[in-house]
Amino acid sequence: MPNPVGLHPGEQYSSVTGLIYVFNLIVGTGCLTLPAAFAAAGWGLSAVGILLLATVSFMTTTWVVESMACANAINHWRRMKQLKKRGQVADELVNRTLENAEADQRSTDTSEDQDEHEEESPLIAEGVIERTVGEYYAIQEQIEMGQMAELFYPKVWDKVFYVVLCIYLYGDLAIYEAAVAKSLRDIICDYVPKNCTKELIDLDPCFKDSDLTRLEMYRLCTAAFVGVMGPFVFCNLTKTKYMQILTTFTRWLAMGIMIAWAIVLLAEKKGDGHPPTADITKLPQLFGVCVYSFMCHHSLPALITPISEKRSILKLLAADYLLILMFYYLLAFTGIFAFSYLNDLYTLNFQPDRCKSGETSVIVYCLQVFLLMFPVFTLSTNFPIIAITLRNNLKGLCLRESRRYSFFTTRCLFPLLAIIPPTLVGLITSDVEILVGITGAYAGSFIQYVVPATLVYYSRKMTLQHIGMGVKNPFSSPLQHPAWLIMICVWAALCQAFVTIYLIEEHREK
Repeated sequence: MPNPVGLHPGEQYSSVTGLIYVFNLIVGTGCLTLPAAFAAAGWGLSAVGILLLATVSFMTTTWVVESMACANAINHWRRMKQLKKRGQVADELVNRTLENAEADQRSTDTSEDQDEHEEESPLIAEGVIERTVGEYYAIQEQIEMGQMAELFYPKVWDKVFYVVLCIYLYGDLAIYEAAVAKSLRDIICDYVPKNCTKELIDLDPCFKDSDLTRLEMYRLCTAAFVGVMGPFVFCNLTKTKYMQILTTFTRWLAMGIMIAWAIVLLAEKKGDGHPPTADITKLPQLFGVCVYSFMCHHSLPALITPISEKRSILKLLAADYLLILMFYYLLAFTGIFAFSYLNDLYTLNFQPDRCKSGETSVIVYCLQVFLLMFPVFTLSTNFPIIAITLRNNLKGLCLRESRRYSFFTTRCLFPLLAIIPPTLVGLITSDVEILVGITGAYAGSFIQYVVPATLVYYSRKMTLQHIGMGVKNPFSSPLQHPAWLIMICVWAALCQAFVTIYLIEEHREK
């Protein structure tokens, strides 16, 4: 199979490497909020709920892959049309050359050879066309979801996609800021109440004999984090290979420590978690967290296109989803039975025990500090990347390529628009679980459910119109019946309505 357009052989990687990248993309910040959501909704309801949501997420993933293949097919079809036009032009040039040669009696053998070469030109073009026919649906070009939306959607609807994507990225940044600021606050603040087992609240002091509260310290940490990482959004920063390796290593080390720690507590019969079997009132909260935890659709083109061998990509993605589901089960179930109370950010459950100050060994203390710093390490490297992605999408949504804009508009305004709104949200609330739930339930569910369903509908319609049924798409989803598309869209609408009702009722109770 030819290399993807614009990719050198060294930029490609194997199927296993590609699925590791997909695994690392999905298993991010969202999984740190799963244990608290499981404990609230109950272990039985959570086990069934996340299985259902993982299945639905994989279903829509197959539609994204099919849409990618359709987008490549449309681009191949357009190139064929251009090649045919070139062939027609070449035919006209050859005919004119032959007429001139017959009229010119001083033609030489050299000119005849040139004429023969020109006569062969359209045949070469046709040969290229014939070879391209068999590769209509080969995923060779990296076509992002925004580009697919512009290609397949009717006018205006591609703008709707960009708006929803920007909202999702805003939520992502707010989650990053809250997670980092809470971790930094809990490292800095050393206040211990008289009843050391009492759960600390935002209004408790940060230090002994100090008027500075934990909430104020959280806001200071938020401002400091944005002050340090925000300037990178004004630049063109790209994630390097070494940064990916460092982030991946840190993530797996932290996840492994947390799972092993919880297993040791359970093995020593020190686990004191007693979650309910089911609490239907917390289902909307679980829904938002699970949707966010399986989000990868918007980044699939960048991860799948460089894979050198894609014949069994859908089967391999299914295996990836199954592995991720098992990992989530392991992380969440060990946590909910090991701890009686679970923080919205799971790493906060491993902070040094205030009641046993001075009794903890150096090794254990270092592990606790490492786990507290884990969100700071990983999210700090991703924050500028997400913010720059948001900045570029805002430019694509608001600016026109045909117009020229001032330096302030292009270099200052949009970076500020990318940073300020999530910072305000981060300053208002430190509840990571609520942020993840709302981001996943609304923008996340739209990108994960509605966008793939509508993209594959319009892509099938366009390829059928231009290419026909003669060339089979090897990346077609097993879910071909239109009823599946309707069912997923209805499912997304019902879930969003359910979450909205839940949030309204919860607000009234408060």
